[in-house]
Parts: sequence; structure tokens; C-alpha cells
Amino acid sequence: MHSALRFLLQGAAYVAMAALLGYFATLPPYEYGNAGLASVKVSLSHAANRVRPCVQLTQEEIAEFAANMRRTETCERERLPLIFELDIDGETIIDLRAEPSGLWNDGPASIYERFEVAPGTHTIAARLRDTARTVGWDYAREETVELRAGLYFTITFKPETRGFNFQ
Repeated sequence: MHSALRFLLQGAAYVAMAALLGYFATLPPYEYGNAGLASVKVSLSHAANRVRPCVQLTQEEIAEFAANMRRTETCERERLPLIFELDIDGETIIDLRAEPSGLWNDGPASIYERFEVAPGTHTIAARLRDTARTVGWDYAREETVELRAGLYFTITFKPETRGFNFQ
């Protein structure tokens, strides 16, 4: 009798947990974004130039290294931050400085931003600086696009494909 009561209570506890889990798995419903607005995503990860340029080693300096450690140049690890701007219809939406990752600030800087805009035709301009210059941009793209409600418009960056990619 004692074990039957224990199994009955254990079964009731399992049913209650399953019901609670089922409730939170379906309710409240999750909405990814406003269905009446278009979503714009900016996603990029890029390693900027180094803080100081690499230095070419002389033949004497190269000879000082062990045979398996010889190299023709030496480079400091630290990288510059990325400077990024995004304009929509002439209004600056994003203006940020992304610091490099890594223990010695030697990794890529990453940017991920998501926001919603009214659907329709918009002029989008993206600009990125990854060098030590203080004026101008290393990469820039401006395009007039049609944004549709409920859909994502993504802005990615790959320097090997000449910069920004709008999709």
C-alpha cells in the first residue's frame, strides 16, 4: 500500500511537470519582430589593420633566430578598432567604434545590430574604417533598396568581395 501511494504521487508529479513544460513550450507565443515593419540586421566580424605596421628584418636579425623560427618581418599583435556608420535616408542610425577582441586586442572586432524601419523605398549607406586614417572611409556602399514588411534586410561585410553586401 505504501509503495502504491508513492508511485501514484510520483506519477502525479510527472504529469504536473509535463503540463508545465508543455505550457511554457507553446505559450506565450514568441514574435520575432513586428510584422508591419521591415527588420534591418547588420552583422560583421573583421580584423582591422595593426596599430603599428610590420617591420622588415635585416639578414643579421633573421640569422639571430633559431632555424625553425626565422621570419622576414616582425609584427605587433594589437589591432585598430573598427569605426562603422550606417545611414538610412540621410539619418545616421548607427555610429559606433568596435574594439578588437582577444587578450592582446589582436582579434577581429564584431558588430551585430538589429532594428526595425517602416517598409518602403529607402537609401541605405554603410561606411567602415579599418585603418589609422582619421578622415574618410576605407569601405563604403550606398544603395536605394525596397524594404518589405515582415522581412529581414541584412548588411554583411567581407573585404575579399570588396566590402559590404546588401541582401
